[in-house]
Amino acid sequence: MRILLKPFQFLYVVYALVTFVALMILVFIWALLVLPFGRIRGGNLIYYGCVVWADIWLPLVFIFHKNIYLEELKKDRAYIFVSNHISYLDSAIIPKTFRHPVRPLGKVEMSRVPAFGFIYKNVIVTVDRSSAENRAKSVLLLKSVLKKGISILVFPEGTFNTTHQPLKEFYDGAFRIAIETQTPIKPVLLLNSYDRMHYESIFSLNPGKSRSVFLHEVSVEGLTVKDVGVLKEKVFEMMKEELVRRGAKWIKQNGS
Repeated sequence: MRILLKPFQFLYVVYALVTFVALMILVFIWALLVLPFGRIRGGNLIYYGCVVWADIWLPLVFIFHKNIYLEELKKDRAYIFVSNHISYLDSAIIPKTFRHPVRPLGKVEMSRVPAFGFIYKNVIVTVDRSSAENRAKSVLLLKSVLKKGISILVFPEGTFNTTHQPLKEFYDGAFRIAIETQTPIKPVLLLNSYDRMHYESIFSLNPGKSRSVFLHEVSVEGLTVKDVGVLKEKVFEMMKEELVRRGAKWIKQNGS
C-alpha cells in the first residue's frame, strides 16, 4: 500500500514546496518594503508577514494547527519561550504558535539561503557557534530584545532530538539569560511537527493536525546564576512529563 501511495506523496510534497516558495517570495517583497522602519519595528512587521504566510500556507497543504493554553499568556509581558525541536517543519509552525512578534534564536547558516535567508536574519537572532565571542554577541542581542519588551524563543536542545526520548539534554543558555534578566520562562511543546515531517527527509511531509501546548509560566524571581541547573532541570521535567502524558509519537519506551 505504501508503494502505491508514494507517487501521490511525491506530488503532494512538490505542491507544498511550490506554494511555500511562491508565498515566501511575497513575504520577501514585504520585507524589502518594511525594512526601512528599523530592526525592531521593521522586524516586527516582517514577523507579521510570516504570520500571514503561515495562516495561508498551512491550510493550503492541509495542515491544521491549534494552540492549547494550560495557562494564558500575559500580553504585557516578555517571555523566554523554550520549546522542543524535532522537525524542519518547526520553523513553519512558529508563526502559527506565537501570534505576536517573537525573536527565535537560530543557526547563522540558514541566513545564507537566497531570499529566505534575508527574511530569516531580520526576524531571527542568529547564533554563530564557531567562537565564544560570536556566541556572546548573540546573548547580548537577545538581552537587548528582551529589554524592548519583545519575547525570545530558544530551542534548549540545540538541535533535532533524534534519541526517541521525550527530550535531549538542555543547554544552559536560555536559563542563564532568564535569571540574569529576571524574565519568566514559558515552556511550549510542538506536539505534531514530527508526525507531519520526519527530521530525516522533507519528503516525509504529510497532511494532518498540528498542536502547540503552552505550559505554566516558570518564575525566576529571586534566583541567581547558581540556580541555573535547578531551573533547567525543573523546566526539563515539566516538558518531559507533558510530552509523555500527551503521547508524543517519537517517544519509544524501553527501547521498543
